[in-house]
Amino acid sequence: MQGQDSTNKTGQRLALWIVGVALFWLGTTIAGGYLGWTSRTQALFDLAALAGFGWALWMGFNIWRARQKDKG
Repeated sequence: MQGQDSTNKTGQRLALWIVGVALFWLGTTIAGGYLGWTSRTQALFDLAALAGFGWALWMGFNIWRARQKDKG
């Protein structure tokens, strides 16, 4: 049961991370259009968001593997 609580908390943190990255990406996209940032600057923020989503995908995979290990 202890391992499941830890996995659930990790899942909750991951969900908050994904929401935070999405809000960051949305905010920088809107700010870039409003402030007239160059495409190169907007691409930098897009890459940062992509890295955040990539990390979230990796952590989600690790959570899935941990749950599979607990089943077996």
